[in-house]
Amino acid sequence: MNGPSVMTAADTDARLAALDGQPIDVVIIGAGVNGAGLFRDLCLQGIDCLIIDKGDFGSGTSAAPSRLIHGGLKYLETGEFRLVAQSTLERNLLLRNAPHYVKPLPTLIPIFTWTKGVWAALRTLFGSTTAPRSRGAVLVKIGLWLYDFYGSRNQVMPRHALLSRRAALRSIPGLTEAVVAAGTYYDAQVTSPERLVLELVRDGLAAHPRSAALNWTSLDPVAGETLSVRAPDGRQLSVRPKLVVNAAGPWIDEANATLGAPSAMIGGTKGSHILLDHEDLRRRLAGRMIYFEADDGRICLVYDHLGRVLVGSTDIPAADPDVVRCDDDEIDYFLVCLRRLLPGLSFDRTQIVYAYSGIRPLPASNATIPGLISRDHSAPVAEPTRARPFPIISLVGGKWTTFRGFAEEVADVVLARLGHARRISTQRVPIGGGRDFPPDEAERLTWLAQASAEAGLSTERMSQLLDRYGTTALDVAMWRGRWSDADRLPGAESYSRAEIDWIVRSEMVVRLEDIVMRRTLLAVTGDLTRSTVEAIADVAAAALGWTEAERSAEIASTLERLTTRHRMRL
Repeated sequence: MNGPSVMTAADTDARLAALDGQPIDVVIIGAGVNGAGLFRDLCLQGIDCLIIDKGDFGSGTSAAPSRLIHGGLKYLETGEFRLVAQSTLERNLLLRNAPHYVKPLPTLIPIFTWTKGVWAALRTLFGSTTAPRSRGAVLVKIGLWLYDFYGSRNQVMPRHALLSRRAALRSIPGLTEAVVAAGTYYDAQVTSPERLVLELVRDGLAAHPRSAALNWTSLDPVAGETLSVRAPDGRQLSVRPKLVVNAAGPWIDEANATLGAPSAMIGGTKGSHILLDHEDLRRRLAGRMIYFEADDGRICLVYDHLGRVLVGSTDIPAADPDVVRCDDDEIDYFLVCLRRLLPGLSFDRTQIVYAYSGIRPLPASNATIPGLISRDHSAPVAEPTRARPFPIISLVGGKWTTFRGFAEEVADVVLARLGHARRISTQRVPIGGGRDFPPDEAERLTWLAQASAEAGLSTERMSQLLDRYGTTALDVAMWRGRWSDADRLPGAESYSRAEIDWIVRSEMVVRLEDIVMRRTLLAVTGDLTRSTVEAIADVAAAALGWTEAERSAEIASTLERLTTRHRMRL
């Protein structure tokens, strides 16, 4: 497989022109992690694909996870053992295939009783939807043992341990003295989920030149065998798909209605998160996550994420993904949970640098407790009709962690329907900048020395770019445009204007928010000022040919979204 595709506007235009008015194997609606994963898989099999999204790549639910790559410890008590087995395997594979973005995360579970919760867990295991959610040491020990067992395939991290009360309090200074013990184990975190989604799309484009990707695209109602979309510039593109995959997440039912196949598949729940500027807590966490049970039985988490403290998540029934945001009562809930978990520390709203929220596209359910709705996935098929001659496969449910396995399952169904054989499994295929990523410190130093000499940048700067882009960092460092690497963004000096220019010209950027919120880490870490946004807009305007009115509109729209939807103070 070739390296990631550098997609200029001319490249995209050429691919779309070749598809216009033609038959195509597959159209994928929705470029979140499930759609992007399927796109990459099908492109690797030589299938002609078009993937489209109403927003940016990875801009919906896929941009609003807890940023964990986890095996689903809590799914053990609902008896979803197959999902735990798949999730732990996929976690281990991602640690190998995307080491630039997926990192081990040592985790501590505070335990407040010794035996409580065993009978409640058994009732849940056998189908109860109203069991209390208290988990004692015995239950946690059994769960962690099972977790290690299911995670033994392609194991890359240490096994669990059980700490005494004294060891637990010593491990996390300030932890509530109500604990009686603590469990420790490893999961993983993804530092940049939005970029990982983008890299899946770029990998697909690199693998198959007859495929194309289009963001910020609207879908027209289906007319017979023709599916038409409108590009961001208003141009219409029409194709005749043999098969359509609806990967629109919480918008699945809306997309199916447009496709002429009304459905009621989704019954999502809202998950919100906040990021705090809290250096004292960050030092005490020391790179670990606390995975804890709140007073109402819901599972919450707090961990060091990119120098901030990420806190999440809620689990509330919700229906409209277009207006979802982290509400005041959710923030109050987080702050109360933190004060009870760490009573010696101070928490308030002024520490919030970023907040985000998304709707999990879970299957419609009558469960009384949102946390007990299955996180497993399915792919129901709407067979062709006289008015719509192509089948529609809808991707319902799923977890961030299992996107590759889900994509492989669906790809096999697609290949069978199209009469194609699988060429390659994606189990061992690196993602984007994870290709040829140095596996240890010695090889990292060697890579940095060689890249520094080639690009003419310091090893410190190359190390920063390697952490940010994986081995694609060399492409960024070698870019020669209007600006040099020394031209830094005001208020965000770790980013250069040359770096932003490379992003705009090679990563299918359409809107200013694409850069601020998804191609960079500036928004989620709270490292933005109004002048930073304006400087990024200047670079984008020069690269994309925006008029002054367009530039001003992009700035206003981005600032409005950051302040109202994400609670930033700019």
